[in-house]
Amino acid sequence: MTGRQSWDEVKAARAQSPERRRGYEKAGRAIRLAMEIRALRETRGLSQRELAERVGTTQSAIARLEGGNISPSLPTLDKIAEALDAELSVGLVDLKVG
Repeated sequence: MTGRQSWDEVKAARAQSPERRRGYEKAGRAIRLAMEIRALRETRGLSQRELAERVGTTQSAIARLEGGNISPSLPTLDKIAEALDAELSVGLVDLKVG
């Protein structure tokens, strides 16, 4: 035996790794935020183009954001919140408590 792991062993170890879990959690947050922005935009009856004009960006940038493909900066989120007549709420949760 060469001491090398099989691909199945490598995949199983990666599935358990904290780095992989954090990556999925981060992607999940981006997608949830994207869904919130899209839902609020649609509730307001705005097209992506109209939201983009209010924010000062392009329709394609809004499409990428709503697709969960980018993580917008706080200043961008502030602009989006203002354009949607919404309040931006950002917080941290102490994972070491409780």
